[in-house]
Amino acid sequence: MRWSQLFDDLEAQWDAETRRDLDYEVADRTRRERASVGLYERLAASSGKTVLVRVTSGRAVGGVIADVGRGWMLLRSDRRPVLVPLAAVAAVSGLSERATGSPVGKRFSLGYALRGLSRDRAVVAVEDVTGATTSGTIDAVGADCFDLSEHAPDEPRRPENVTGRRVVPFSAVVSVSAGART
Repeated sequence: MRWSQLFDDLEAQWDAETRRDLDYEVADRTRRERASVGLYERLAASSGKTVLVRVTSGRAVGGVIADVGRGWMLLRSDRRPVLVPLAAVAAVSGLSERATGSPVGKRFSLGYALRGLSRDRAVVAVEDVTGATTSGTIDAVGADCFDLSEHAPDEPRRPENVTGRRVVPFSAVVSVSAGART
């Protein structure tokens, strides 16, 4: 009779140790999987959610995540769409906790998105890391910068309306939002 109690006790210890090992393995795998998930994946998994993004200039930009690409996200708000480079994101509130089953974002980069705005001759407002905002039209997009012809947001890009030209490095861009339609 003592032996059956001994074996029952040994079996309970074995089961407890097996459960501890399994719990440890699950926790370790969860940590490793989470370590492989970046901001891009978290944003893509949160597509359609309303978020608040604090950008490096200190401003908060709120809106619905409309699209995500390599190095950028597009937020839609009541006011206007805003393109935000991921390098300019200081914090995001409202993201999904997990990125499992997330949709794939756009494969194209920030430069490609800016080239689309340039091709459409869209009037944009560009906020830089200093917090300054300049309106104008993107004339050309290079590998890591773009040329912006400055003009009032309610005027078309015509030579007589251009007040200046500047080259803006991608690394200095905090947001690009739609300006007035011309």
